[in-house]
Amino acid sequence: MPQTDQTGTLPPATPPVPAERPHALAGRILGIGMAVAALVTLGLVVAQTDLHPRTDDASVRANYIEIAPEVSGRLVDLPIRDNEYIKQGDPLFLIDPRPYEYALKQALSDQDDLEQQIIDARRHIAAQASAAQAARATLVSSQTGIQTAGSTVDVASATVSRAKASVEAADAQLKLATNNLHRIEPLLKKQYVTVEQIDQANTTVRVAQGSYDEAVAALNVAQAQQQQASHRKVEASAQANESEARLGQAIHAIDTVDTLVSQRPSKAAKVDSARLDLERTKVVAPFNAYVTNMNISQGAYARPGQAMFTLIDTRTWYVIANYRESKLKNIHLNDHVDVFVMGHPDRRFNGIVESIGYGVFPEDGAVAGGLPNIDRTLNWVHLSSRFPVRIRVNDPDPELFRIGATAVTVVR
Repeated sequence: MPQTDQTGTLPPATPPVPAERPHALAGRILGIGMAVAALVTLGLVVAQTDLHPRTDDASVRANYIEIAPEVSGRLVDLPIRDNEYIKQGDPLFLIDPRPYEYALKQALSDQDDLEQQIIDARRHIAAQASAAQAARATLVSSQTGIQTAGSTVDVASATVSRAKASVEAADAQLKLATNNLHRIEPLLKKQYVTVEQIDQANTTVRVAQGSYDEAVAALNVAQAQQQQASHRKVEASAQANESEARLGQAIHAIDTVDTLVSQRPSKAAKVDSARLDLERTKVVAPFNAYVTNMNISQGAYARPGQAMFTLIDTRTWYVIANYRESKLKNIHLNDHVDVFVMGHPDRRFNGIVESIGYGVFPEDGAVAGGLPNIDRTLNWVHLSSRFPVRIRVNDPDPELFRIGATAVTVVR
């Protein structure tokens, strides 16, 4: 039974819902499915992008060096060209080697001259040593002569002493004989003595006088010999002093080769330096590389330390990819990376994360007057910082890679 309202009237009847058409229902279901699929796909893309960070803010890099001569001179050979590919050991340029060849010859000549000086000095030292040895022998002989002269002086002194004693004895005998003669001569007149006794007394006086004269002569000879022996001793002493002085001079005159030998390292260093300078006139490629930034020609004057061109090392290529800081959590060392270069997007290269940057210059890092300069404005939208990630390419193609080329990287 239909219900009535408070007024007692029946409510109006609800019109019947018309049945939906099958095509409209299918379209709605398809739309909902597509929306759901799009959301799922978007979620998968976001998750995939978050798990495998990707960036096109990347550039190709390689190590490079500036080639500068280490010696100065005129370029006599420059066989390379700009942007040319060269291999390790290929000649790069040649500086006029003649001045350095002359310097090497001079250094070798000085070294040989020093060796000859050492040989001559050693010969001279050998002669000086022989002279010192002879002086030493002469000194020994002189010292022996002093001893001999001293012994001769002693013998002569003893001989003088004996001669003096003989003179004194002869003098006593002479005085005795003279006194006897003088005593008996007055007795001859009184005939107390005979003439024969007087003659005997005279003879005794003459004999005593002869003995005395002989003793005096012997004393004079002994004294002369003593004086001569003393002179010989003094002469021997002088000769000994002279020999000793000559020995000292000979020993002092013995030179040493230490001063000359000490010059050997210096001469050898000069030879090595001259040889090294000569080797540096010829410069070869230290590795496989491309020549770039070459603005010099043969005949130019090269100066040490002044760069002439650049060599790009083709042995190792890498990519510097700048990733947002929010993506760094899914980037780890040694992660594999797909690398694409813009010039050849159809080629994929295999890379590996070698390092992750830990610092970039902050935008609010300015300093004014020694104090931090903080911007008073406030940015409502904060942009995430980008940090460089260094990716080493394992299979680079040197013909396709160029420093500064744009790259795309995807971390796997």
